[in-house]
Amino acid sequence: MYIGLYLLLFVATLIQYFITSYSSPGYVLDAMRAVNEGHSHTTLVTSIQPATSKNGNFTIPINGDPPARNLIGSNVAWMRLVMNMYPPGSSMRQLTCTYCNVLQPPRAKHCHDCDKCVLQFDHHCVWLGTCIGQGNHCRFWWYICEETALCLWTSILYASYLKANISRSWWMDAMMIILLVTLSISLIFLVLLLIFHSYLVLTNQTTYELVRRRRIPYMRTVPERVYPFSNGMCRNLYNFCCAKMGIYTLERLPTVEELEFKRRRRSCSQILC
Repeated sequence: MYIGLYLLLFVATLIQYFITSYSSPGYVLDAMRAVNEGHSHTTLVTSIQPATSKNGNFTIPINGDPPARNLIGSNVAWMRLVMNMYPPGSSMRQLTCTYCNVLQPPRAKHCHDCDKCVLQFDHHCVWLGTCIGQGNHCRFWWYICEETALCLWTSILYASYLKANISRSWWMDAMMIILLVTLSISLIFLVLLLIFHSYLVLTNQTTYELVRRRRIPYMRTVPERVYPFSNGMCRNLYNFCCAKMGIYTLERLPTVEELEFKRRRRSCSQILC
C-alpha cells in the first residue's frame, strides 16, 4: 500500500505536468476574438461601466473555435471594453502591443518565447515549455505542490535505504548519497517556489508584477506594500481555485481612492475578507 500510494503520486504528478504544459495560459487574442464575435454580448451589456466604478471587472467566456480572419480589423468592441478598464485620458497607443498590434488589458504582457500576449502574465516556464498566466496558473500551483510532495517522499525513501541494516556495496551508498543531496537541493528550491506562488495567490499578484513593479506603467503609482488587485485573501483564494474553465476575468485598474483605502492599516479579519 505504501509503494502503491507513492506510485499513484508519481503518476498524478506526471499527468499534472502534461496537463499544465498543454493548457492555454489565456491569450489576449482569444479573449479579443470572443468579444468581437459577440460570445460575451450579454456580459458586455451588463458589465461595461466606467473605470471608476467599484464593480468594473469583466468576465469573458472563451470557446474553441478558430480565430476569425477579420479579428484585427473588427475590434471595436474590444477597444471599448479595454479602454473602460483604464483611467480616462489613457493613451491607446501606449496600451497597444507593438508585436501583436492588439490592445492589451491591464495585467497582460507579450511573451517573446510564445510570441503572444498573455492575460495576467506570470512568467514563461522553460521546464513546461509554456507561459503561466490566468488560464493555467492554478494548474501550475498544483503541479508544484505535487512535485514537492513527490520529492520529499523520495528523499525519505533514500534516507530510509541508507539507514537500513542491509549488506550492500560501497558504490551503492555513494550513489544514494549523491541522489539524496541532489534531491535535497531540489526540495529546497521547490518549497521556496511553492511558498512564493502561494504568497502571489493570496495577494492576487503575478511574478512579473512583483519583480518588474517599477517598470510597469500602471504599477509605478502604486505605493509599496499595496496590492492593487487584491480582494482579500479569502476572495483571492476562491477566485484562484474555483475559476471556471474557459472563462477569463479582466480586472480594471483601481482608482486613487481605492488605493488609498488599501494603503490603510487593517486588522487580520479585514485582510482576510
